[in-house]
Amino acid sequence: MESQLPTADFLGFESLLASHERDKLQDVRDFLAKEVAPHAVNWWNRAEFPHAILPKLAALNLSTPVQQGYSHLFSGLVIAELTRADTSIATFFMVHHDLFVEALHTFGSEDQKERLLQDAMELKITGAFALTEPQHGSDVAGGMATTATRDGDAWILNGAKRWIGNGTFCDRMLLWARDTETGGVRGFILDATLPGVTRTAIGNKIALRTVQNADVTLTDVRISESDRFAGIESFDDTRQLLLGSRILIGWQAVGQQLAAFDVARQYAVERHQFGRPLAGFQLVQDQLVTMMGNATASLGVMARVAQLQAEGASDMPRAAFAKSFTTARMRETVALGRGILGGNGIVTDHAMAKIFADAEAVYTYEGSYEINSLIVGRALTGVSAFT
Repeated sequence: MESQLPTADFLGFESLLASHERDKLQDVRDFLAKEVAPHAVNWWNRAEFPHAILPKLAALNLSTPVQQGYSHLFSGLVIAELTRADTSIATFFMVHHDLFVEALHTFGSEDQKERLLQDAMELKITGAFALTEPQHGSDVAGGMATTATRDGDAWILNGAKRWIGNGTFCDRMLLWARDTETGGVRGFILDATLPGVTRTAIGNKIALRTVQNADVTLTDVRISESDRFAGIESFDDTRQLLLGSRILIGWQAVGQQLAAFDVARQYAVERHQFGRPLAGFQLVQDQLVTMMGNATASLGVMARVAQLQAEGASDMPRAAFAKSFTTARMRETVALGRGILGGNGIVTDHAMAKIFADAEAVYTYEGSYEINSLIVGRALTGVSAFT
């Protein structure tokens, strides 16, 4: 019976894609159903990253889809589908492709692209995005403590970064540091194996356990001028990358809700209590409708944002609204799903506990819900509630 039921995309936003994009999205679903979904809970339980999957993921040829001519809507739905199968794999994909590889496309010199771009797109080398610091998250623009000091044809890097996804194993990092001479923020392509770079895995996480987050310390790390991102002149360039990635977090929030709905509906149909399926109780049906409604509303917001991106009209307030709105809906959706599973909702055996926990990371990173709400509030009132 379940195979005949409608998906959580109740209003059919996927139909807005071009036919070749729909076919490609189905290829992504087929890959995820075979290679990711059956294993995701075990990876999460063990807090281990599945490096063996990288060549298969690369074979999808989906690095920076918009750069390859796909639509923004398609790019977002890919992130939603990756997240639907496993939030951690989606996060790896976004950090590597939509931050590191996108930065090479946008800010890299011809030499840097020649040396690194193709291998990065094919996942022969992996990348990270090193911005957040131990004492500076949302305020890192004004408070960045990591420094870069020019020394002839080299730079000397000192400081620390925290919560760096892929940080324990990546080959390169897009590392942000403040120029001690000018005070401006610069970007560097850091070889993560250089002397003076120390990487320590962050443990004891309750979310995104498969993602290998790292504390990174830099002690007199010498890096060539040829590895400074030539096109990055200030923190405004950082914002350009964060605008795109913040929008993709909204798509992650969609994927979390699709995953929660999938698991909750299947459980409600199959689980029997008091002689009938849980789905036969009015309260459970109402909860499932609310979950679907939240997912559909979030899809609607993100589809419109994709249109704005295509028109060149996206900006940070709209990206902040997308992230804050969808993650708030997501939090309600995953909580309802966890409740439908009862006691089984707090163990990863049925996947819902993992979905519920991973949602907390999505709610917080790329600007917390509160910070993004204040960005929107500033746009609405013209008054800033933070500096």
